[in-house]
Amino acid sequence: MAEKVRVWDVPVRLFHWSLLGLFAFSWWSGENGAMDWHRRSGLAILALLLFRLFWGLAGSRTARFASFLKGPREVLAYARKAGDEHPTDGHNPLGGWSVAALLLVLLTLAGAGLFAVNADGREAGPLAGYLSHGAARAAAQLHEAAFKVALAVIGVHVSAIGFYQFLVGRDLIGPMITGRRDRAPGEAVDDIAWSPLRAVGGAAVVAAVVWVIAMV
Repeated sequence: MAEKVRVWDVPVRLFHWSLLGLFAFSWWSGENGAMDWHRRSGLAILALLLFRLFWGLAGSRTARFASFLKGPREVLAYARKAGDEHPTDGHNPLGGWSVAALLLVLLTLAGAGLFAVNADGREAGPLAGYLSHGAARAAAQLHEAAFKVALAVIGVHVSAIGFYQFLVGRDLIGPMITGRRDRAPGEAVDDIAWSPLRAVGGAAVVAAVVWVIAMV
């Protein structure tokens, strides 16, 4: 049996699967007019995204943006032989920018939703009252556009995972569940380490910020 190495911490894995579930629920609630639940789900997504920004600066080795946001030269070099290289320590250079794009579009989606209002003004985000009706309608249009872009980015993300999972034969789904992957022959990389206290502290601050937004 191959030796295992821990590459994903608990907060990253909880973020990943919680975001997937909440995005699907937000889609369903928006399509079915369950706007109270849509707002709650949107605020939960915002909290997840804010925490991920914090964890990208203060989290474990593979969670940090500095570990997977590479320059154009490294991205191109990886793209030329993506199917041949051994597993990376966390996100590969292409996957890292895919994650960054997804975070950006989801932040735009959630942020616009805070200020959005529908045409008759009956349904609105918690901060819509701070804008004129015209500006709040523009936020609603941005919210809708960001949702379409998010679907496209998610489609690319899922396609890339499928490419590695089924064509290259490199398991990306299992490690995001268990936190561990097989260590490549001759690979010298340590298990990631993370601070539960730091994670709880960051989550508490984020929860407080989102609670204030919801109560405005």
